[in-house]
Amino acid sequence: MKKISIVIPAYNEEGNVTLIHEKIKEIFSGLKNYDFEIIFVNDGSRDNTQTKLEELSQKYEEIKYIEFSRNFGHQPAVKAGMDNAKGNAVISMDGDLQHPPELIPKMIEKWEEGYDIVFTIRTYPKQISIFKRKTSDFFYKILSSLSDVNLTKGGGSDFRLMDANAVEVMRNFKEDDLFLRGLTSWMGFKQTGIEFTASERASGESSYNLKKMLTFAFTGITSFSVKPLYIAAYLGFLLSGLSVFGYISYVIYAFVVKTEISGWASLIMTIVFFGGLQLIMLGIIGIYLGKIFKQVKERPNYIIKNKNF
Repeated sequence: MKKISIVIPAYNEEGNVTLIHEKIKEIFSGLKNYDFEIIFVNDGSRDNTQTKLEELSQKYEEIKYIEFSRNFGHQPAVKAGMDNAKGNAVISMDGDLQHPPELIPKMIEKWEEGYDIVFTIRTYPKQISIFKRKTSDFFYKILSSLSDVNLTKGGGSDFRLMDANAVEVMRNFKEDDLFLRGLTSWMGFKQTGIEFTASERASGESSYNLKKMLTFAFTGITSFSVKPLYIAAYLGFLLSGLSVFGYISYVIYAFVVKTEISGWASLIMTIVFFGGLQLIMLGIIGIYLGKIFKQVKERPNYIIKNKNF
Protein backbone atom coordinates (compact mmCIF):
# COMPACT_ATOMS: atom_id res chain seq x y z
CA MET A 1 0.00 0.00 0.00
CA LYS A 2 1.16 3.52 -0.76
CA LYS A 3 1.41 5.83 2.21
CA ILE A 4 0.18 9.42 2.24
CA SER A 5 1.53 11.81 4.86
CA ILE A 6 -0.72 14.70 5.88
CA VAL A 7 1.18 17.66 7.38
CA ILE A 8 -0.91 20.07 9.45
CA PRO A 9 0.57 23.12 11.23
CA ALA A 10 -1.35 23.86 14.41
CA TYR A 11 -1.32 27.12 16.33
CA ASN A 12 -4.04 27.37 18.98
CA GLU A 13 -6.18 24.76 17.21
CA GLU A 14 -7.41 22.73 20.21
CA GLY A 15 -10.97 22.92 18.89
CA ASN A 16 -10.04 21.73 15.39
CA VAL A 17 -7.50 18.91 15.66
CA THR A 18 -10.08 16.28 16.57
CA LEU A 19 -12.46 17.42 13.83
CA ILE A 20 -9.89 17.40 11.07
CA HIS A 21 -8.61 13.97 12.14
CA GLU A 22 -12.14 12.58 11.95
CA LYS A 23 -12.63 14.11 8.49
CA ILE A 24 -9.36 12.76 7.13
CA LYS A 25 -9.94 9.31 8.62
CA GLU A 26 -13.37 9.22 7.00
CA ILE A 27 -11.86 10.15 3.63
CA PHE A 28 -9.22 7.40 3.79
CA SER A 29 -11.78 4.81 4.84
CA GLY A 30 -12.98 5.04 1.23
CA LEU A 31 -9.45 4.83 -0.21
CA LYS A 32 -8.68 1.13 0.13
CA ASN A 33 -5.22 1.13 -1.46
CA TYR A 34 -3.68 3.84 0.69
CA ASP A 35 -2.34 4.03 4.20
CA PHE A 36 -1.95 7.43 5.86
CA GLU A 37 -0.36 9.31 8.70
CA ILE A 38 -1.22 12.74 10.07
CA ILE A 39 1.68 14.84 11.31
CA PHE A 40 0.48 17.73 13.46
CA VAL A 41 3.12 20.42 14.05
CA ASN A 42 2.36 22.36 17.21
CA ASP A 43 3.82 25.78 16.47
CA GLY A 44 4.11 27.07 20.05
CA SER A 45 0.38 27.02 20.81
CA ARG A 46 -0.77 28.81 23.95
CA ASP A 47 -3.93 26.77 24.45
CA ASN A 48 -4.41 23.03 25.03
CA THR A 49 -3.48 21.97 21.49
CA GLN A 50 -0.51 19.90 22.68
CA THR A 51 -2.60 18.09 25.30
CA LYS A 52 -5.21 17.26 22.64
CA LEU A 53 -2.53 15.94 20.28
CA GLU A 54 -1.02 13.73 22.98
CA GLU A 55 -4.44 12.30 23.80
CA LEU A 56 -5.22 11.61 20.14
CA SER A 57 -1.83 10.03 19.46
CA GLN A 58 -2.42 7.55 22.29
CA LYS A 59 -5.74 6.50 20.76
CA TYR A 60 -4.81 6.47 17.07
CA GLU A 61 -1.54 5.15 15.69
CA GLU A 62 -1.83 7.26 12.52
CA ILE A 63 -1.49 10.48 14.50
CA LYS A 64 2.02 11.87 14.96
CA TYR A 65 2.97 15.20 16.45
CA ILE A 66 5.92 17.56 16.54
CA GLU A 67 6.10 20.19 19.27
CA PHE A 68 8.19 23.31 18.68
CA SER A 69 10.12 24.96 21.52
CA ARG A 70 8.32 28.23 20.64
CA ASN A 71 6.31 29.82 17.84
CA PHE A 72 8.44 29.75 14.67
CA GLY A 73 5.69 30.49 12.15
CA HIS A 74 3.52 28.71 9.62
CA GLN A 75 6.16 28.11 6.93
CA PRO A 76 8.75 26.51 9.26
CA ALA A 77 5.95 24.35 10.68
CA VAL A 78 5.08 23.05 7.21
CA LYS A 79 8.77 22.46 6.50
CA ALA A 80 9.20 20.52 9.76
CA GLY A 81 6.31 18.23 8.89
CA MET A 82 7.72 17.60 5.42
CA ASP A 83 11.19 16.93 6.85
CA ASN A 84 9.75 14.17 9.05
CA ALA A 85 7.16 12.70 6.67
CA LYS A 86 7.63 9.09 5.52
CA GLY A 87 4.90 8.87 2.87
CA ASN A 88 5.17 8.26 -0.85
CA ALA A 89 3.43 11.62 -1.16
CA VAL A 90 2.96 14.48 1.29
CA ILE A 91 -0.10 16.70 1.55
CA SER A 92 0.18 19.95 3.50
CA MET A 93 -2.98 21.66 4.69
CA ASP A 94 -4.18 24.03 7.41
CA GLY A 95 -5.80 22.74 10.55
CA ASP A 96 -8.85 25.02 10.59
CA LEU A 97 -10.81 23.03 7.94
CA GLN A 98 -10.71 25.90 5.44
CA HIS A 99 -8.79 23.46 3.27
CA PRO A 100 -11.43 20.79 2.58
CA PRO A 101 -10.21 17.20 3.21
CA GLU A 102 -12.77 16.09 0.59
CA LEU A 103 -10.28 17.28 -2.05
CA ILE A 104 -7.66 14.70 -1.00
CA PRO A 105 -8.92 11.86 -3.26
CA LYS A 106 -8.78 14.15 -6.30
CA MET A 107 -5.25 15.26 -5.40
CA ILE A 108 -4.15 11.63 -5.10
CA GLU A 109 -5.83 10.86 -8.43
CA LYS A 110 -3.81 13.60 -10.14
CA TRP A 111 -0.66 12.32 -8.47
CA GLU A 112 -1.34 8.82 -9.79
CA GLU A 113 -1.70 10.31 -13.26
CA GLY A 114 1.96 11.29 -13.05
CA TYR A 115 1.99 14.78 -11.58
CA ASP A 116 4.74 15.42 -9.02
CA ILE A 117 3.07 18.45 -7.45
CA VAL A 118 -0.67 19.05 -7.21
CA PHE A 119 -1.35 22.58 -5.99
CA THR A 120 -4.74 24.09 -5.24
CA ILE A 121 -6.33 27.26 -6.58
CA ARG A 122 -8.37 28.99 -3.92
CA THR A 123 -11.69 30.64 -4.71
CA TYR A 124 -13.74 32.51 -2.14
CA PRO A 125 -17.41 32.03 -1.28
CA LYS A 126 -19.80 34.91 -1.95
CA GLN A 127 -19.92 36.01 1.69
CA ILE A 128 -16.22 36.93 1.67
CA SER A 129 -15.76 40.70 1.47
CA ILE A 130 -14.73 42.45 -1.72
CA PHE A 131 -11.75 43.91 0.17
CA LYS A 132 -10.45 40.41 0.92
CA ARG A 133 -10.87 39.32 -2.71
CA LYS A 134 -9.24 42.43 -4.16
CA THR A 135 -6.27 42.42 -1.76
CA SER A 136 -5.69 38.74 -2.53
CA ASP A 137 -5.75 39.38 -6.29
CA PHE A 138 -3.48 42.41 -5.86
CA PHE A 139 -1.00 40.31 -3.86
CA TYR A 140 -0.60 37.74 -6.62
CA LYS A 141 -0.27 40.40 -9.31
CA ILE A 142 2.43 42.26 -7.39
CA LEU A 143 4.26 39.06 -6.48
CA SER A 144 4.29 37.80 -10.05
CA SER A 145 5.42 41.14 -11.48
CA LEU A 146 8.15 41.86 -8.91
CA SER A 147 9.54 38.35 -8.43
CA ASP A 148 10.91 35.64 -10.66
CA VAL A 149 8.18 33.10 -9.86
CA ASN A 150 4.74 32.91 -11.43
CA LEU A 151 1.97 32.11 -9.00
CA THR A 152 -1.46 31.38 -10.42
CA LYS A 153 -4.14 33.74 -9.15
CA GLY A 154 -5.38 32.06 -5.97
CA GLY A 155 -2.73 29.37 -6.42
CA GLY A 156 -0.53 30.38 -3.53
CA SER A 157 -2.30 28.24 -0.97
CA ASP A 158 -0.19 25.90 1.16
CA PHE A 159 -2.76 23.18 0.46
CA ARG A 160 -0.83 20.94 -1.94
CA LEU A 161 0.39 17.42 -2.63
CA MET A 162 4.04 16.72 -3.34
CA ASP A 163 5.62 13.48 -4.47
CA ALA A 164 8.33 12.06 -2.21
CA ASN A 165 11.02 13.01 -4.76
CA ALA A 166 9.91 16.66 -4.73
CA VAL A 167 9.74 16.59 -0.93
CA GLU A 168 13.31 15.33 -0.78
CA VAL A 169 14.42 18.31 -2.86
CA MET A 170 12.51 20.64 -0.54
CA ARG A 171 14.27 19.13 2.49
CA ASN A 172 17.64 20.17 1.08
CA PHE A 173 16.75 23.88 0.99
CA LYS A 174 18.61 25.80 3.68
CA GLU A 175 16.89 29.16 3.28
CA ASP A 176 16.29 31.14 6.44
CA ASP A 177 13.32 33.18 5.23
CA LEU A 178 11.05 30.43 3.95
CA PHE A 179 8.46 31.09 1.26
CA LEU A 180 7.31 27.58 0.36
CA ARG A 181 4.72 28.70 -2.19
CA GLY A 182 7.40 30.37 -4.25
CA LEU A 183 9.87 27.51 -3.77
CA THR A 184 7.29 25.00 -4.99
CA SER A 185 6.74 27.00 -8.16
CA TRP A 186 10.48 27.59 -8.64
CA MET A 187 11.34 23.89 -8.28
CA GLY A 188 9.67 22.87 -11.49
CA PHE A 189 8.62 19.21 -11.77
CA LYS A 190 5.35 18.25 -13.40
CA GLN A 191 2.62 20.32 -11.79
CA THR A 192 -1.11 20.80 -12.07
CA GLY A 193 -3.72 22.76 -10.14
CA ILE A 194 -7.25 22.04 -8.96
CA GLU A 195 -9.76 24.57 -7.67
CA PHE A 196 -11.46 24.59 -4.29
CA THR A 197 -13.73 26.96 -2.41
CA ALA A 198 -12.40 28.03 0.95
CA SER A 199 -14.61 27.03 3.87
CA GLU A 200 -15.22 28.90 7.11
CA ARG A 201 -13.03 28.12 10.10
CA ALA A 202 -14.49 25.28 12.16
CA SER A 203 -13.60 27.07 15.42
CA GLY A 204 -11.22 29.65 16.80
CA GLU A 205 -9.97 32.82 15.16
CA SER A 206 -7.38 33.31 12.47
CA SER A 207 -4.07 34.79 13.62
CA TYR A 208 -3.31 35.92 10.06
CA ASN A 209 -3.76 39.68 10.35
CA LEU A 210 -2.90 42.47 7.89
CA LYS A 211 0.59 42.91 9.35
CA LYS A 212 1.43 39.24 8.80
CA MET A 213 0.02 39.37 5.27
CA LEU A 214 2.22 42.36 4.39
CA THR A 215 5.27 40.69 5.94
CA PHE A 216 4.50 37.54 3.98
CA ALA A 217 4.21 39.57 0.77
CA PHE A 218 7.59 41.23 1.34
CA THR A 219 9.11 37.83 2.09
CA GLY A 220 7.79 36.42 -1.17
CA ILE A 221 9.04 39.34 -3.24
CA THR A 222 12.50 39.65 -1.70
CA SER A 223 13.12 35.89 -1.56
CA PHE A 224 12.92 35.39 -5.30
CA SER A 225 13.97 38.61 -6.98
CA VAL A 226 16.24 41.66 -6.85
CA LYS A 227 13.83 43.66 -8.99
CA PRO A 228 12.97 46.05 -6.12
CA LEU A 229 16.64 47.09 -6.06
CA TYR A 230 16.56 47.83 -9.79
CA ILE A 231 13.30 49.76 -9.38
CA ALA A 232 14.89 51.85 -6.61
CA ALA A 233 17.92 52.59 -8.81
CA TYR A 234 15.79 53.52 -11.84
CA LEU A 235 13.56 55.69 -9.67
CA GLY A 236 16.62 57.49 -8.32
CA PHE A 237 17.90 58.23 -11.83
CA LEU A 238 14.47 59.35 -12.99
CA LEU A 239 13.82 61.72 -10.10
CA SER A 240 17.35 63.14 -10.22
CA GLY A 241 16.88 63.88 -13.92
CA LEU A 242 13.48 65.46 -13.30
CA SER A 243 14.85 67.62 -10.48
CA VAL A 244 17.69 68.95 -12.69
CA PHE A 245 15.27 69.60 -15.56
CA GLY A 246 12.80 71.26 -13.21
CA TYR A 247 15.41 73.52 -11.63
CA ILE A 248 16.79 74.63 -15.02
CA SER A 249 13.23 75.39 -16.17
CA TYR A 250 12.61 77.41 -13.00
CA VAL A 251 15.81 79.44 -13.47
CA ILE A 252 14.90 80.24 -17.10
CA TYR A 253 11.38 81.23 -16.03
CA ALA A 254 12.80 83.54 -13.33
CA PHE A 255 15.02 85.33 -15.88
CA VAL A 256 12.17 85.68 -18.40
CA VAL A 257 9.67 87.18 -15.98
CA LYS A 258 12.43 89.02 -14.11
CA THR A 259 11.63 87.73 -10.66
CA GLU A 260 13.99 86.55 -7.97
CA ILE A 261 14.55 82.87 -7.29
CA SER A 262 13.01 82.30 -3.90
CA GLY A 263 11.90 79.22 -2.30
CA TRP A 264 11.75 78.25 1.30
CA ALA A 265 8.69 76.15 0.53
CA SER A 266 10.11 74.58 -2.61
CA LEU A 267 13.44 73.91 -0.86
CA ILE A 268 11.80 72.23 2.11
CA MET A 269 9.53 70.12 -0.10
CA THR A 270 12.50 69.07 -2.21
CA ILE A 271 14.47 68.05 0.87
CA VAL A 272 11.54 66.13 2.31
CA PHE A 273 10.80 64.44 -1.01
CA PHE A 274 14.34 63.28 -1.69
CA GLY A 275 14.88 62.43 1.97
CA GLY A 276 11.86 60.15 1.86
CA LEU A 277 13.06 58.63 -1.41
CA GLN A 278 16.45 57.87 0.13
CA LEU A 279 14.82 56.23 3.12
CA ILE A 280 12.77 54.00 0.80
CA MET A 281 15.88 52.97 -1.11
CA LEU A 282 17.81 52.36 2.09
CA GLY A 283 14.89 50.33 3.42
CA ILE A 284 14.87 48.09 0.34
CA ILE A 285 18.62 47.58 0.55
CA GLY A 286 18.29 46.97 4.29
CA ILE A 287 15.77 44.18 3.74
CA TYR A 288 18.20 42.33 1.48
CA LEU A 289 21.12 42.93 3.83
CA GLY A 290 18.99 41.67 6.72
CA LYS A 291 18.24 38.49 4.81
CA ILE A 292 21.95 37.95 4.17
CA PHE A 293 22.72 38.65 7.84
CA LYS A 294 20.20 36.03 8.99
CA GLN A 295 21.23 33.50 6.35
CA VAL A 296 24.98 33.52 7.08
CA LYS A 297 24.34 32.65 10.74
CA GLU A 298 22.78 29.37 9.54
CA ARG A 299 20.38 29.05 12.44
CA PRO A 300 17.77 26.29 12.05
CA ASN A 301 14.31 27.16 10.76
CA TYR A 302 12.79 25.53 13.83
CA ILE A 303 13.66 23.74 17.09
CA ILE A 304 11.80 20.57 18.04
CA LYS A 305 11.02 20.26 21.72
CA ASN A 306 9.23 16.94 21.51
CA LYS A 307 7.82 14.45 19.02
CA ASN A 308 6.24 10.99 19.23
CA PHE A 309 8.02 9.26 16.35
